[in-house]
Amino acid sequence: MIVASRTLRLIKDNITTDVVIELGGPEPDECAWTCRYDIHWPDGRVSSFATGVDEVQALHLALQRIGFDPYRSPHHRAGHLAWEQAGDGYGFPVPKNARHLLIGSDITFEG
Repeated sequence: MIVASRTLRLIKDNITTDVVIELGGPEPDECAWTCRYDIHWPDGRVSSFATGVDEVQALHLALQRIGFDPYRSPHHRAGHLAWEQAGDGYGFPVPKNARHLLIGSDITFEG
């Protein structure tokens, strides 16, 4: 079940394409919790997940993985990806070891 979504914009050659991110709610998985998510890139959907010891950790780790994925995309590296404003980041937390990748307002976000 999708509990939240965000739409980023891919802007290339004056054409804007939506990049939809969908976050599923935490689900029990044997002795842990799993939180799945999908990123609908123009060239196909990428599905992934994060697992935690409880619902909160699974959700937190999934948000961090979602936050990292756009930064490692070729669309970001080419400067074609945006959320609210081009060059201002994507509004998700990232793990501490990925903070050097951040741009714009994401730099000041301590999530």
